Amino acid sequence: MVGVAIVLLAVNLRPAVGSVGVVLDALRGDLGMSVTVAGLLTTLPVLCFAAAGIAAHSVIAKLGLHVTTVLVLVLTVVGVAARSLVDSPELFLFFSVVALSGCAIGNILLPPLAKRHFPDHIAGISAAYGAALMGGGAIASFVTVPLASALGDWRWGTAFWAFLALVALLLWLPHLRDSVHVDPVADARFKLRDLARSRLAWAMALLFGVQSAQAYAQFGWLPAILVDAGLSDAYAGAMVGLLGSVGVPLTLSLPYLMSRVGDRAWLPWAFSAVTVLGWVGLMLWPAEAPWLWAVLLGLGGGAFTWTLTMIGRRTRTAGGTAALSSFVQGTGYAVSAIGPFGTGLLHDLTHDWYASISLMITLSVFIAVFGSIVARPAYVEDTLS
Repeated sequence: MVGVAIVLLAVNLRPAVGSVGVVLDALRGDLGMSVTVAGLLTTLPVLCFAAAGIAAHSVIAKLGLHVTTVLVLVLTVVGVAARSLVDSPELFLFFSVVALSGCAIGNILLPPLAKRHFPDHIAGISAAYGAALMGGGAIASFVTVPLASALGDWRWGTAFWAFLALVALLLWLPHLRDSVHVDPVADARFKLRDLARSRLAWAMALLFGVQSAQAYAQFGWLPAILVDAGLSDAYAGAMVGLLGSVGVPLTLSLPYLMSRVGDRAWLPWAFSAVTVLGWVGLMLWPAEAPWLWAVLLGLGGGAFTWTLTMIGRRTRTAGGTAALSSFVQGTGYAVSAIGPFGTGLLHDLTHDWYASISLMITLSVFIAVFGSIVARPAYVEDTLS
């Protein structure tokens, strides 16, 4: 049941992001939201994930894993529900920050929860919650627009995801009586400033950053790229859903793939290669085979779950995992703002997508570079001694 609860927690960490982009035009028109504010909204997830991610380690250490998990789901329910009811861009942004802060801390929680409850099955539980993360984002991209159409308004389409988070919250409430605290000895040893001295920790943070830059640029701007190429809004939205869906079976197969390749860097090299191919195809032939470019980019997204899995495999204790998860995701999400913000900025400056996609291709290469360092067998504890 703890495994089910972890997976359901993961499902709820992406709809707060994925449900907005697909109804952005209707949302902007209803709230009177400017293009500048809409641009901030697409960058807001990575900013919240970075800020809340850095603070998450202290929150988890003080409250415990299970109490923090309940807090995460309360923030998600309140933020998602409240922003669907407001009538001003400012309040929509405020409650988006509330929801996304919950999601950000939830991201940090997943590796230490897996390490604590499934220490001998890190790859398996990581694959399960990684697939749930991707599946949650993909389902939100597919379902939000039909829900909004059926219920008559974008507000109902986005508000539905608060109900899903409420179901997860009810499943976690019984665990409040046993809120696990991570190893205090490990906590005392693993300060975030100490991790900043570790080459391995920085390699993981930068790998997480460049991969997340890809993901948020894709979910934020892929529909606009395809619409500018002459495709319909509905088709473009379906391609975003396809992109998210492709990663689910790949993520579930990661335990087997990782057991086959061992400590060799073949997987990050493969993730880098297919991501480059997907962006190149999108740059040169966006309307000819959009489904193929979406599939390739979705396969490249496997780097996300691989990196989360390696957080657990490159630490010895749950406390170390919590500290490294906070450092990697907090720092990595700050770096990842390059993706959605840089893509939009370069498009505004050049009035086409070539420069923006060239930036993404360059960042894709670094998945292989940093992944090669992370793939080497080592523990962060040992790099600090």
